[in-house]
Amino acid sequence: MSEERRRVLVIEDDYDLAKAVADLLGDEGFDVTQRHDGESGLAEGLKGDYDVIVLDVMLPKRNGFSVCLDLRGAGVHTPLLMLTAKDGELDEVEGLEVGADDFLRKPFERSILIARIHALLRRHDRERPQPLVVGAVTLDPLSRHVVSHGRDITLTPREFALLEYLMNRTGVSIAKSDILEAVWGSSFDGDPNIVEVYIGYLRRKIDVADRPSIIRTVRGVGYSVRED
Repeated sequence: MSEERRRVLVIEDDYDLAKAVADLLGDEGFDVTQRHDGESGLAEGLKGDYDVIVLDVMLPKRNGFSVCLDLRGAGVHTPLLMLTAKDGELDEVEGLEVGADDFLRKPFERSILIARIHALLRRHDRERPQPLVVGAVTLDPLSRHVVSHGRDITLTPREFALLEYLMNRTGVSIAKSDILEAVWGSSFDGDPNIVEVYIGYLRRKIDVADRPSIIRTVRGVGYSVRED
């Protein structure tokens, strides 16, 4: 059986450049999806079905920094190559700070783009996160697939990020304030009870009636994930 084709999401508002990149990657054996503004690009990226994301900085509706920040905040760890037409180092610094894995200035040579993408894939494959298992619940950070008591579970990006954060700290009691900062971000200024709301969402999806939840309430502290 042939090797599964890698999937690339290209978010670029210059239609000619986006098509040229898509054609180039297609010739290299990639399956390519194009989006041409920040909002639709973010929505597509949140699906988590891609091996690489190529993201332009200057986009309509929301810029590439905002898109990258929200992807990482939602727990999407897809390797991300950020493109810019600007000069100077500030874009590169900000891009890396919001979670980009690499940076490429326009115009670029086709061979350089391909080499950067292959380098990202090799590094990501070496650093591939292992599935998390707690009791009857399994979470795969790469495929974003969750199974609980033999059932496939569909989670929103925020629910997935919350469960992943908790399962990565199995056995540790975590304050609600720490959960809020890690999953919603330090700039979140809404109701902190959103943590309790989302814990309720998770429990309803992953729990079964005759078994205790792996998500335990720690009175006076917050929450902890533990096996039976």
